[in-house]
Amino acid sequence: MDDSVFHRLYEQYHQDVFNFLIYITGDRHSSEDLMHEVYVRVLKAYAGFEGKSSEKTWLFSIAKNVAIDHFRKKNVRQKHQFDKFDWEQSELPSTGNTPEEIASLNEEMRQLLRILDTCTGDQKMVIVLRYFQELSIAETADTLGWTEGKVKTTQHRAIKALQKKLNALSAEEGR
Repeated sequence: MDDSVFHRLYEQYHQDVFNFLIYITGDRHSSEDLMHEVYVRVLKAYAGFEGKSSEKTWLFSIAKNVAIDHFRKKNVRQKHQFDKFDWEQSELPSTGNTPEEIASLNEEMRQLLRILDTCTGDQKMVIVLRYFQELSIAETADTLGWTEGKVKTTQHRAIKALQKKLNALSAEEGR
């Protein structure tokens, strides 16, 4: 891989990839380590990049896989044995604060981010990619290796779950 290509990819996308990792892990320190791993994999795999998707979706796909590996390793360490991390049913835990920008977010957005942590891993990834990273349905499908239909269905279910949880929280606060 040419140094100029690597630097261009890094300069163009590092902030988006880093923000994605922070939203997924909820931990700045872990996200910094994971960013390093993403770009190590980019260096190793760029020769095999065929251009079937955009570089951005390719990078997010690598970041998603790095995050999945992170949670699997974390699960193994916690359980001392590896069964299988079920992304369809399991929640992604937040172990720290989201990006420092969260300090400037209003309370409603902070509530949304806290509730997003209670969604399944698939739902959280779709919401982060679609609404925080502003990827299209096609780009999100490419990134996750899914069909566009699965992205739409997961997005729909995630939005319904978020609305339900936000409404329940509002009703609880109204008491």
